[in-house]
Amino acid sequence: MASVIQSVPSRRVRLGRIEPAAVAVLTRLDPVIVAAGLIACQVLSGRPLTSALIYLALLAFVLASPLFGSFDLPHLNSNGQTALSSLPAACSRVLVRWGAIVAALLFFMYAFKAGEQFSRKVVFTWFAFTPMALCASQAMRLRADWFAAQTAMRRYIIVGVNDVGLELARRLPAQGFSGYFDFRSPDRVSPLLDADQFAGHCRDLADYVRAHSVGLVYIALPLANVPRLGALINALRDTTASVYFVPDAFAFDLIQGRVGEVNGMPVLSVCDTPFHGTDAVVKRTMDILFGACALLLALPLLVVIAAAVRLSSPGPVLFRQRRYGLNGEEITVYKFRSMTVCEDGPVVTQATARDDRVTGIGRFIRRTSLDELPQLFNVLQGTMSLVGPRPHAVAHNEKYRRLINGYMIRHKVRPGITGLAQMHGLRGETDTVEKMAARVRYDLEYLRNWSPWLDIKILVKSLGVVWKDYKSTY
Repeated sequence: MASVIQSVPSRRVRLGRIEPAAVAVLTRLDPVIVAAGLIACQVLSGRPLTSALIYLALLAFVLASPLFGSFDLPHLNSNGQTALSSLPAACSRVLVRWGAIVAALLFFMYAFKAGEQFSRKVVFTWFAFTPMALCASQAMRLRADWFAAQTAMRRYIIVGVNDVGLELARRLPAQGFSGYFDFRSPDRVSPLLDADQFAGHCRDLADYVRAHSVGLVYIALPLANVPRLGALINALRDTTASVYFVPDAFAFDLIQGRVGEVNGMPVLSVCDTPFHGTDAVVKRTMDILFGACALLLALPLLVVIAAAVRLSSPGPVLFRQRRYGLNGEEITVYKFRSMTVCEDGPVVTQATARDDRVTGIGRFIRRTSLDELPQLFNVLQGTMSLVGPRPHAVAHNEKYRRLINGYMIRHKVRPGITGLAQMHGLRGETDTVEKMAARVRYDLEYLRNWSPWLDIKILVKSLGVVWKDYKSTY
């Protein structure tokens, strides 16, 4: 047993990509173009490099990495070629996303009065020429895709007539596809395929690969029969084909599904946070930057509301309540007190539309969500985020975690002042399990699809939802 355990570390699985080298490089080039472009503009203008400019370049790189670092363009169509119409679409997305980065940087420079440290000529030259360079990068990537399709497309087969195999065929180009192999007979798989798509039984796979010069074999079979899979892979060792095993990852309801490795051992993420590496830096940077600016702008309003709450009814200005934060840890969330009570026990009664406990000023600040403004301090503390699942009282968490499947997964990220559920109008009272379940569905959808652009979209649309609710009430 000891010898077996000791032999495991010597078997390593390295993460990598199988796309052409030119495409792989161009995919990751855009954030470098953004940062290097600023430095180039500074140098070409004859000005010395300063620490402030280096910090600005690093900030631009951090913001650009999630927006452009995994910037997927339409790839090969059914003929193995890249559609020419994808270039205008790519360039339009470049302009939109670069515009978002420019807006964030200008906001940063204005809020922290940092604009005086940079040459306007250099910065605006950088703003103007960077999208041209990014569009050129996308054009080169499209060309590299097309060239790879024309010169490097090899014949491939898929082993396994099942949901995974059929989905894989849909995502791969039709050019070079030689058909399916399976352990079942043709009459058992024919209902799923066209007559010419079934190439043969798995016992004949190695002979077929040698005879037809097949370059790629994708094995999309379940792990239920390991001996058969082992025999199949051993037979393919007598060929020069590249063999890939495609696991049935879609058998699970994935939350941030990704492939990783632990000291050379492959692992499949089934449920994880979206905030690893650069994404975590981008998320926290946005929270600090936008949160600090929002707090500075809202400071006069905070003072006015605090005075109104203090004078309108007896009690503290701020209401502190225990809620669940990141990884289910208890945090203290701040709000302006809007009720005559401050419940934070094992039983918390949700406020209703015509709740007698709500004060006069409290009704207004709840309807306009102004009572949430003190949570900007939570954001700067790091216990909350600007965007994320809304935190619920501990008593409500303990109730709904037993009633709604996946409820606690929403705590894989920091709770937010607003979220995807609120963007879709799910604000206020959740008096039924169905309403809370709808919130949770949106929260999990947020975890699956997070991006900086989605955060900005939620922030903007949430303001519209609040304004709409306010107009409908008054």
